[in-house]
Amino acid sequence: MGWKTDWRSFYYAGAEEPEDIAIDAAKTALLVIDIQNTYLEPPEDPEEAARWAPFLERMNQTVIPNTRALQDWARGEGIEVMHARIACLREDGRDRSLSQKKPGFNYLLLPKDREDSQIVEQVGPQGDEIVVTKTTDSALTGTNLRMILHNMGIERVICAGIFTDQCVSSTVRSLADESFEVLVIEDCCAAATMELHEHELRVINMIYCHVMSSAELRGLPIGAAVS
Repeated sequence: MGWKTDWRSFYYAGAEEPEDIAIDAAKTALLVIDIQNTYLEPPEDPEEAARWAPFLERMNQTVIPNTRALQDWARGEGIEVMHARIACLREDGRDRSLSQKKPGFNYLLLPKDREDSQIVEQVGPQGDEIVVTKTTDSALTGTNLRMILHNMGIERVICAGIFTDQCVSSTVRSLADESFEVLVIEDCCAAATMELHEHELRVINMIYCHVMSSAELRGLPIGAAVS
């Protein structure tokens, strides 16, 4: 068992194991997506608070500490640490994509300077680390991140953050479509429920990315990519 065989969907049940991965630090970035204050605020309604309690527990006990540890590891290895957050540039949110204006959970009015739109402090940027602000799900579609990655010579992007089945998945698919190699770190991500989280990891694994744990990632050799 391990990342080469775990998280397989129906499509890849019988596929050959992928090749070994070596991390070329100079060509790799760690992108943390949408771990923002608003998502750690318990709902005021008691029933909604109960529904979201498992998500908040996973965020506070697993995703945030694991992500911070991953960031520290990446910084120590010379891997670029980057950040994406979802927010609107106008106070009225007119600049948001249609998906962010529809009623329901995905409706977001997060002006960029408001406290609830800021990145959670524990996993926030250090020094001059790049932060992109997006107005749609994909961090690539909604920003100039594509150009930034190309300008910096990045070929592989390690993804962490929330929500696995929404902004993480959209970003991963966009990166894959642009021919970036993508790794998704399963214990640094969360969806509203574990069922949604695990289902989406199986959907995107092997075709758009490789899914692995943070321990498996740190166990990969640092050096030139395996040809």
